[in-house]
Amino acid sequence: MTQLKAVNQQFVLGEEAIQILSGAIHYFRVVPEYWEDRLLKLKASGLNTVETYIPWNWHEPDEGRFNFSGMADIEAFVTLAGKLGLHVIVRPSPYICAEWEFGGLPAWLLQDPQMQLRCLDPKFLKKVDAYYDELIPRLVPLLSTNGGPIIAVQIENEYGSYGNDTAYLQYLQEALIARGVDVLLFTSDGPTDGMLQGGTVPGVTATVNFGSRPSEAFAKLREYRSEDPLMCMEYWNGWFDHWMKPHHTRDSEDAASVFAEMLALGASVNFYMFHGGTNFGFYNGANYHDKYEPTITSYDYDAPLSECGDVTTKYEAVRQVIAKHQGVELGDLPELPDPVRKKAYGTVSMTSYADLLENLPVLASSEKHRTPVPMELLGQNYGFIVYSTKISGPRQGESLHLQEVHDRAQVFLDGVYQGTVERWNNAPISLDIPAAGAKLDIVVENMGRVNYGPRLKDYKGITEGVRMNNQFLYDWSISCLPMDHLEAVPFGPLPAPNAGRKDRPAFYKGEFHVEDRMDTFVRLDGWVKGVVWINGFNLGRYWEQGPQATLYLPGPLLKKGSNEIIVFELHHTDKASIELVDKPDLG
Repeated sequence: MTQLKAVNQQFVLGEEAIQILSGAIHYFRVVPEYWEDRLLKLKASGLNTVETYIPWNWHEPDEGRFNFSGMADIEAFVTLAGKLGLHVIVRPSPYICAEWEFGGLPAWLLQDPQMQLRCLDPKFLKKVDAYYDELIPRLVPLLSTNGGPIIAVQIENEYGSYGNDTAYLQYLQEALIARGVDVLLFTSDGPTDGMLQGGTVPGVTATVNFGSRPSEAFAKLREYRSEDPLMCMEYWNGWFDHWMKPHHTRDSEDAASVFAEMLALGASVNFYMFHGGTNFGFYNGANYHDKYEPTITSYDYDAPLSECGDVTTKYEAVRQVIAKHQGVELGDLPELPDPVRKKAYGTVSMTSYADLLENLPVLASSEKHRTPVPMELLGQNYGFIVYSTKISGPRQGESLHLQEVHDRAQVFLDGVYQGTVERWNNAPISLDIPAAGAKLDIVVENMGRVNYGPRLKDYKGITEGVRMNNQFLYDWSISCLPMDHLEAVPFGPLPAPNAGRKDRPAFYKGEFHVEDRMDTFVRLDGWVKGVVWINGFNLGRYWEQGPQATLYLPGPLLKKGSNEIIVFELHHTDKASIELVDKPDLG
């Protein structure tokens, strides 16, 4: 039995003092075929531990339906890390933040508007307990006390940034212990008085998260925990990106020097991130400070390992710091695996097409409601939702208001595009309604739920109502489009260019042939905004607003022979083709 303990300001594993040198790799952001490559590269840098969150919504996408296979096989990931000689730190839900959809909380929790999240609400705790009954028994055999690699488990995540219900944290602590978790438990919070007061639990090791000025951060931790070891559980050596904002980078030498400063203080460190990976599908989160800001598909994070697993100058700088700290030559560190191969497969022309609104009855069943209803109350978690009604006429120059649209809506009158309303730019649209009236269709995109801060309850769709001037419109037909399966899309031939379909959402399909399956990047110059699938796998969102200009396509998602690519474009493209290139472009 090996157990990590916090003793006299240091970590002790078994009988030996240990300085934890860790890096974050999220198994749910990396295809399983590449887990070993990324873990070996982490080990080759000189780190001795890998850390990962465990997102609840990844493992229980619908209530009572659990998934622990494929990219959700947490047991396989942890077991592999152990076989490669790494310790593992896991940070289970309920909440993880992580710039991940809803901070890892499942969207179906919002089906009960009365439920209070992240506190001692019995309704919430009942759902957590049911999830823990499935998750924790899978982790217990992998604990170090049972011969496995897991040396520490987190209680919640940065809770002091959200609330101060410490009884809730103690409930989670007891929930883990009762299910057999007997390794070191810890909390992690920002290094401020309020955060440490609200987020720590007596008798549970406290750690802090920051990106600079380690002496100050650790001094604040010392005010609250005089005997705990110093540990930065999240060393922010890079940063994530939002749509419509510049791509973040951090100087490699600066990141390495702050890391060296922490090592000199005797602190343990976890790089957040060491390898960021990708927000595949609809799993990107969003922030809301002054306004709603959705996170891009790439989670490259300017981390030491790039989104596609390449070694960077930051990786080399970190490796040199570790070698120097350990008093070894770089050549004495574990050997680096070879780079993953990449290929530019060239132009892929789209050969088939299907208009969304034209085929809506085939793609989704509709429900009648007096008022617009958010998708969660219709049992939908992700994707798109269409609201349709009839407006009486005549009306000249009236303003259409979408009251609290979450997050981006395209408006059509008798099938003709009228404009777009965005959550962060919620201007009304002027409409002229003919005497016979007109059909109104509103296509709303869920661009990712808020993952951090006080606005976690983030319902999607039209959340309040639709009105012409001050008159609310009633009697709606609502169609849910989660887009988790595309088999029903009735593809036909491509329309002629400029065939009167500008700014109408549509699916495009093409095929390309592959002999060697290598990594590649989807470039969508000339497209506006949408989603890409490869062989049925959702690669994520693209948007001409940037900063991201390519989508990462891992080689294991390709098949030898024919491969199908589907693009769902919300507006239009002047050239129905994409490029598969061998280099990423993150802006």
